[in-house]
Amino acid sequence: MNSSIRVLLADDHAVLRSGLRLLLTSQNEFEVVGEASSGIETLSLAEELQPDLILLDLSMPALGGLDALPALRKLVPSTRILILTMHDDPQYLRQALKHGASGYVLKKAVDAELLSAMRSVLRGEVYVHPSMTRILLEDMLPERQSTNKNDSWGSLSDREQAVLKMVALGHTSTEIAEQLSLSAKTVETYRARGMEKLGLRTRASLVKFVLHEGLMRGE
Repeated sequence: MNSSIRVLLADDHAVLRSGLRLLLTSQNEFEVVGEASSGIETLSLAEELQPDLILLDLSMPALGGLDALPALRKLVPSTRILILTMHDDPQYLRQALKHGASGYVLKKAVDAELLSAMRSVLRGEVYVHPSMTRILLEDMLPERQSTNKNDSWGSLSDREQAVLKMVALGHTSTEIAEQLSLSAKTVETYRARGMEKLGLRTRASLVKFVLHEGLMRGE
């Protein structure tokens, strides 16, 4: 189908690729157009197929996914790249986002979460596995306090900043409430108050703001 989202699977485990193919082909919106078992093969197929989305493993022979990321960003700049990995190491997460990944999902994620992550990055959002969101928040808050790039952001409370960062990362009010030990109603209050202070009305405008200000990078 011409309207299908074209996906390239890049993982050195054939069994996992087979499972992913079955999952995606069960959804009418996705079409698996290729499979790669190494970083080098991923670069070649990405350039040839120009997929809409690449599911990329970090640990592959002949150039790992992390090393392949900068080259992929040059070869297929409009392609979304979603990391699908077993590594929950914060350093991998930071480096993946720094080098242009659109999202980071752990292989232990259930099928529904993977599909949600894929849809999020295809909308131009950044998706990070919920268990790793706090890592980014802890990294980025000191950076924001030291650089003070935007006076309006500095006017937000720590809680408002934390909630808005998680909103931008694609998390629901319920997920944010669980992560920050708040009620969903309180999360909504922080979200509304923070958005008002920034003069933003939509989530899309919030995502653009935090990307422009460098808030999505764990540098």
